[in-house]
Amino acid sequence: MKNAMRSILTMAAVLMLSVAAIAQTTVKGVVVDGGSGESLPGASIVVPGTTSGTVSGFDGSFALQVPQGTSKIVVSFVGFLDKEIALSGAQDLGNIKLESDAVGLKEVSVMASVAVDRQTPVAVSTISPAIIAEKLGTQEFPEMLKSTPGVYATKAGGGYGDSRINLRGFESNNIGVMINGVPINGMENGKVYWSNWAGLSDVTRSQQVQRGLGASKVATPAVGGTINILTNSTDAKKGGSFAYGIGNDGMEKQSLTLSTGLMDNGWAISFLGSRNTGDGYVKSTDYEGWSYFLSVAKQLNDDHRLTFTVFGAPQWHNQRSTRGKIADYENHKDGIKRNLDYGYRNGERYNTAYNYYHKPQASLNHYWQINEKSTLSTSVYASISDGGGRSTYGADKNWMRYNSDGSIGSTRVTPEGHIDFDGIIADNAASTSGSSAIITNSINSHQWYGVLSNYSTELNENLKISGGVDLRYYIGEHRSEIEDLLGGSYFLDVNSKGEGVNLNRDKDQRLKKGDAVYYNNDGEIMWGGLFAQAEYQKDALSAFVATSVTQSRYRRIDYFQYKPGEQKTSWQDFLGYSVKAGANYNLNEKHNVFVNVGYFEKAPFFNSVFLNYKNDINPDAANERVYSAELGYGYRSGDLAININGYYTRWMDKSLATTEKRGGDDWRFNVLGLDALHMGVELDLRYQLSDKLTLTGMASVGDWQWVSDGVGNGVNMDDRDDTSEETINVYIKDLKVGDAAQTTAAIGLDYQVFNNLKLGVNYNYYADLYSYFKVSDRTDINDRNQAWKMPDYGLFDMNVKYDFEIAGLESTLYGNVFNVFNTEYLSDATDGENHDWRSAYGYYGFGRTASIRLKVRF
Repeated sequence: MKNAMRSILTMAAVLMLSVAAIAQTTVKGVVVDGGSGESLPGASIVVPGTTSGTVSGFDGSFALQVPQGTSKIVVSFVGFLDKEIALSGAQDLGNIKLESDAVGLKEVSVMASVAVDRQTPVAVSTISPAIIAEKLGTQEFPEMLKSTPGVYATKAGGGYGDSRINLRGFESNNIGVMINGVPINGMENGKVYWSNWAGLSDVTRSQQVQRGLGASKVATPAVGGTINILTNSTDAKKGGSFAYGIGNDGMEKQSLTLSTGLMDNGWAISFLGSRNTGDGYVKSTDYEGWSYFLSVAKQLNDDHRLTFTVFGAPQWHNQRSTRGKIADYENHKDGIKRNLDYGYRNGERYNTAYNYYHKPQASLNHYWQINEKSTLSTSVYASISDGGGRSTYGADKNWMRYNSDGSIGSTRVTPEGHIDFDGIIADNAASTSGSSAIITNSINSHQWYGVLSNYSTELNENLKISGGVDLRYYIGEHRSEIEDLLGGSYFLDVNSKGEGVNLNRDKDQRLKKGDAVYYNNDGEIMWGGLFAQAEYQKDALSAFVATSVTQSRYRRIDYFQYKPGEQKTSWQDFLGYSVKAGANYNLNEKHNVFVNVGYFEKAPFFNSVFLNYKNDINPDAANERVYSAELGYGYRSGDLAININGYYTRWMDKSLATTEKRGGDDWRFNVLGLDALHMGVELDLRYQLSDKLTLTGMASVGDWQWVSDGVGNGVNMDDRDDTSEETINVYIKDLKVGDAAQTTAAIGLDYQVFNNLKLGVNYNYYADLYSYFKVSDRTDINDRNQAWKMPDYGLFDMNVKYDFEIAGLESTLYGNVFNVFNTEYLSDATDGENHDWRSAYGYYGFGRTASIRLKVRF
């Protein structure tokens, strides 16, 4: 009996000890941004030294079971300082405010007009720094947005920095792109050349895509939407990091960051530098790119802060610019990597398509907290660029060029299909009249200065008004210089009629390397804008009304085709304006709806004002007009976030200038009356399936088409005395807009295997992708066939992230594989004369690529 009792007591004691050992308590709270008060979904909450942890839901909330007696937890989120919280049993911690790990980030966010969830009435997608770090790999900057509704991004020709992006069917010249609130679209044509910003991903803190009208307060109208890029600010914490990565085709990258943190004297300095080299996936597209970033901040006092930032990415890269026929890729030994823009000279590889550029941008930002209700943010910035690219020139320039569709034409090629530079050099050397085919350097440099200032004040607790100025001065320098005579002793710069191209020198002047040929002109722009906005917020309702007015002044200066005193045009003035309004209403804690509408007129681009690459002014240049409307719905719970919206954009009087052959001469036409309609439905969602598994998804269905034909008058570019009249009619009504997938979808899974290991897989699908076509080629009234519709395709990507320590230093290993199954697909195509795959020509997308990167923090 005693033994039985002893056994029972022993078992009871063991049971009580076991219960005590597994006794747990619940800790809960809501993680929010200490600056804005916004919830932080996906924040990490862990018990130090254990595998116990969870992540916050979409409303920032969490509930974590911790062993009884746990003394503390650590809350962390990328871009914020970690926060350690002491515990004393089960408790509700309420709002846990994390502070930014950067100095002055709030002020930059105000300047950049960052949209706020469930408040700003726009369709918006935000890419966090954590996603950038995990998903970037060997992708280029625009590709980071490929899982955003309405976005189509490709590597285009495949050269370093040559990628492109379309948003809701609009190219980059109709997408507003801003870095820290400062616009970077080209002043003359609105385009964004991503090779100029090839190192931007190294310093990007977050990027936000505002589709449609957007929330930007600057006086820059954007048809497709706005891409807001926030770079790293000055780190609040002392330290740094070193990263080293390798990838396919010889890719190698190193980067270093250093920061003083916010010092006692109010100063803080951060620096980043990186170098990226490789052979390129496509044949003969090797490259070298550097990037640097410096931020210096000074807290002058409680009310004033100054931040100086400079960023640059000098680079050179060989390119692929000529598209090929599908059958030619299939029959070529290089397959989808085929490149028609290179050959060999004296045994060394040489590209006719080559680019080099350095476009640094520096800004000085001043933030003034005038009083409790009013602030003034001002940015003074400058960008002085230098660079260009190779081109072919001369009477026999086509010896070094395949035709645009990849056919040989008059191209001089070797039996291997490469450009025959050695043969061309021999012919030039034997010529008694100089070189007939040369390599030139097309220089496109500019100086750009601007001031952007935004004043904001709260009239009462519900109403805030803001306004400001956007001033810019720009001068672009465009000239072509001889880079290589290719064996000849000189070059004569004459046109097809035997006349000198440069009126200010003798046509028989023998030109050497470094002499200007073909063209030498400047484009000068003075641009001013005023903008104002009123914002109302009370309880569940937030609304805004905004307006802007812009004045664009263009002047062209030509040093070749005019004598001194006649080289400058008069200033050409264009007045534009915009009005937009929107409202968001939170039906309850989970549901919200929003609507926005807007109308604007914007000045035509520079080249539409001066039609024929001369100083002749286009009398028909007119503003483009755009009307847009959008309706959206959002749902938020602790585990699920859904957004759905529909949009309608009518683009009227699209500016189009084109060059066509008539009677052997080049004629420049200004086509008027072109209207397009872009409308569609977009959905994106994020679902926290468990503490460890997250599902993301999106779908976008667009209907983008031309809704009118156009007609244009022309001028003779080759004969200034020709006063005859020529017209061009284009027939594009009911044709689909090409060059971007009108239907896209994506799904992604991220699995936190354990605290320091995370896996991810993503699938992107593209359909209804009509090939690009030159509008001015559609001159046959009997040909209204749609451009060739490219095959649908889908791609799988994978990524892994592993955190660990090296000699006590926090380290992370990132791995990425893109196009896991090596799917073969066409990403870009130009429509052919028969509107089918046989006559179309384009680029194949990349096959499987991979990279691995180690980052060590100190």
